[in-house]
Amino acid sequence: MKERKKMFIDLVKKSRSFRGYDESRKISRQELAKFVDCARFAPSSVNRQPFRYYLAYRPEQLALIQPLTGWARALPEKRLPYPGKRPTAFIVICQDTDWDADLNRYQRDVGIVAQTMLLSAAEKDLGGIMIGNFSPKKLAEALALPENLAPMLIVAFGKPDETVVLTEAKAGESLNYFRDENDVHYVPKRPLDDVIFD
Repeated sequence: MKERKKMFIDLVKKSRSFRGYDESRKISRQELAKFVDCARFAPSSVNRQPFRYYLAYRPEQLALIQPLTGWARALPEKRLPYPGKRPTAFIVICQDTDWDADLNRYQRDVGIVAQTMLLSAAEKDLGGIMIGNFSPKKLAEALALPENLAPMLIVAFGKPDETVVLTEAKAGESLNYFRDENDVHYVPKRPLDDVIFD
C-alpha cells in the first residue's frame, strides 16, 4: 500500500504538549543539536538572533532541571509527570544579554524557536512540552549559567508515552484540558469558525 503523503497539519496535530514519556528512549546530544539547528533558521526580530541553547541529556543534568519545573497547572490533583514517565532531555532557551539585554523584546521569538524545535521532534516521532513554570534565577544557579545567559523557557523532550486527544469545543464549553478515568488527556480546541472573521 502506498504511504499517504504527510501534510504539515498532521505534524502540527501530532505535536502536542506531552506530560508522560518512555524513559527507556534516551535522546542524544546530536538529536537535540538538530532541533536547535532547525530553530536557528527561524525568523528573528530585526534578525538579532539573541538566543543560546543549553542542552541537557545526561542523567545528572536531568536530575537538576526536573525538580525545578512545574507541570499541568490546570490539573492540580495530578503530580505530572508520573515517576518513571519523565522526559529524557531538555533544552533551555537562554537570551544572551551581551547580545541584547532587553528580555521583553524577544518573547515572540522564544515561542517561534520553541515551536520549531517541537515540530522537528514530532517529525522524528518524539514529543515535548514548553515549560514556563520555573524560576529563572534558581535554574541559572543550578546549571551554573554565566551571568549573561538568562533562561527564558524550558522545552522538555522524549518519546511520548500517553494518549492525547484533540476535541472540538462546543459553544460555552470549557477550554481547560482534562483527563478521563483512563488518564487519557483531552485538549478542547475552538472551532475554526469561532476564530476567524472577515
